[in-house]
Amino acid sequence: MTCNKETKIKLLNSTNHLIHMQLKYLFLVVFLFVFSSSFAQMPVTFGKITNEEKNMTSYEKDPTANAVVLYERGDNYYKVVGGRIRLIKEYHGKIKIFNEKAFDYGTIEVQLYHNDRVTEKMKKLKAVTHYQGNQYNVLPEEVFTSDLSERWKEKKFTFPKLHPGSIIEYSYTIETPFDFNFSGWSFQRDIPVIYSEFNAKIPGNWVYNRALTGSLKLDTNEATIKKDCFHPDGLPKPASCEVLKYVMKDIPAFKIEEEYMLAASNYISRIDFELSQYHQFNGTINNYTKSWKDVDREFRSDKDIGKQLSKKGFFEKNVPEKLLTQGDALTKAKNIYSFVQNHFNWNEKYGIYGKARVKQAFETKKGNVSEINMTLINLLNAAGIKTNLMLLSTRNNGLPTKLHPVMSNFNYCIAKVEIDGKDYLLDATDKYMAFGMLPFRTLNHYGRVMDFKNESYWHTILPERNNKYQVRAQLKFDVEQRKGYGVFDVYSIGHNAVNIREVIDQSSQENYLEAIEKDIEGDLSILSYKLRKEKNTDTNVSERFEFELEDILEGDMVYFNPFLIRFFETNPFLLEERLYPIDFGYARNFKYSINITIPEGYKVHEVPEKQAVQLGNKIVLFQFNTSTLQNQVSLTFDLKLNQSHILAENYQGLKDVFKHVTDVQNNSLVILKKIDTKGK
Repeated sequence: MTCNKETKIKLLNSTNHLIHMQLKYLFLVVFLFVFSSSFAQMPVTFGKITNEEKNMTSYEKDPTANAVVLYERGDNYYKVVGGRIRLIKEYHGKIKIFNEKAFDYGTIEVQLYHNDRVTEKMKKLKAVTHYQGNQYNVLPEEVFTSDLSERWKEKKFTFPKLHPGSIIEYSYTIETPFDFNFSGWSFQRDIPVIYSEFNAKIPGNWVYNRALTGSLKLDTNEATIKKDCFHPDGLPKPASCEVLKYVMKDIPAFKIEEEYMLAASNYISRIDFELSQYHQFNGTINNYTKSWKDVDREFRSDKDIGKQLSKKGFFEKNVPEKLLTQGDALTKAKNIYSFVQNHFNWNEKYGIYGKARVKQAFETKKGNVSEINMTLINLLNAAGIKTNLMLLSTRNNGLPTKLHPVMSNFNYCIAKVEIDGKDYLLDATDKYMAFGMLPFRTLNHYGRVMDFKNESYWHTILPERNNKYQVRAQLKFDVEQRKGYGVFDVYSIGHNAVNIREVIDQSSQENYLEAIEKDIEGDLSILSYKLRKEKNTDTNVSERFEFELEDILEGDMVYFNPFLIRFFETNPFLLEERLYPIDFGYARNFKYSINITIPEGYKVHEVPEKQAVQLGNKIVLFQFNTSTLQNQVSLTFDLKLNQSHILAENYQGLKDVFKHVTDVQNNSLVILKKIDTKGK
């Protein structure tokens, strides 16, 4: 589409190498060794290593760190090169390697963008390993270039002679003709950083939006104006410059708990720049940041978006007539949704740009997200059900900014339909997803609805709330054979049901049952399995398992853990401190109950203690109860995660709740005692 191509490219590159030095290390490193204030404020001479740096064997503020960034500095400015204005980006960094686990930091990858006419160039590369007073240089022939894609290539090199105690140091300059690649700087990495500085000198011709992300504060935040600082040859009037200096010190590592979080890019401390305007020297102004009205207008006419949503006539001719006519609006919508789900095979490609061709995709029965969901939108509109395209960003892609349109923030699209005053969000790429539910990858809080007849608007993504995994077990004993036997019924509801349906459909029953037996503690064998189809729907799955436990009645005292199935064997929250929110995607409920019939000749000696803990006002609630009545012992476990998004300030409380959860599952014991002949 014609929508601000350079801005799209710039934003797609907003995490360029000067923000994230290594592509495979998405989360940049910054270091925490304490320098004197005078040293920390001064530029560091390349090749100069202090005694403090040489003698470091660990980092005092994070003894677990495998490496620390000693110093990192970036400088961005404009310069005339060969009669053409170029953006210059300089980088200089030093990393202390403490052990072999940090050797991966010794491989550096620098990404360079190019189009058909011009390319970014990396110049003045210096890279050296410092070890025991010696220096080992990266030689020019040890720097390799490879193509990553049609528009990107990569320079890659590895530091020689790496040992624990080495310091790696490198610097280079990138010369780029792309002013939209003035993208910013990341202060935080996945290892600590002692000192990180970013400087910029921006002539008044270029106007950039900027935003600071993350919870850390800048130690230095300076912006001054320097007059007549930029004067290209042949132009009558020099430009004044905005001179920027941003510094952070003692930056903790961004430590990731990969489960239950949104994209780390939402939280890593960094400063981003986005080109808003360019004032040409002849007085012409180019606007790059557009309003949503501008975007709406361009979407309507774009051949890959707007025109692909106006194919009602094609689909009316190529689908059964009754699909578009029979039933009320909700019935038609559900039938159309199911038809598209079953018609297509998703090629697992995201994206809202590129060549979306709904006709071709329909004929081949295979397509990307845009093609499948735009087909769905066309069919719903053909059936007289008002449906709009909704743009969103997947969970691992980061939250889109609401400040102004940044189209590269979006990498996914779905259908937004209103029926009888109720909104439904639909994604037909997943064959197992129930009508009105969205795949987990899309549960990223909000998206932008592109209403082409009116103005576009933000819309909140509300996940399915009834998501339950419930196990009901019964356990009896055969005293003569010393076995336990029984059944457990498993009920999966909501997203849990979708996941189970997919697993069952894509596995043989033998493999499915083997995987379940492997996950169950103890010597348990599944004797029979039944998928109770009469109780199943697209949001509910009911299963029954018959099982036996070998050699459970041994000796005068019998000890066994009543949790045949455990939801959380280990605490997923292990960080000492977490500075970013916990995000489960959707509310969840885990329930387990078991009824144990005490065998003849035994009595209950001990059962686990009851427990009840909660986070806040029932944000998370955990209850564990036990009861003994005649020859029956009953235990119930109930964990409710009532909110899908939990603030970082509640992390310690959540961590404590899950400690109770795992302790109960792993350490609960029911103890039976054999009754002697005297009945004692």
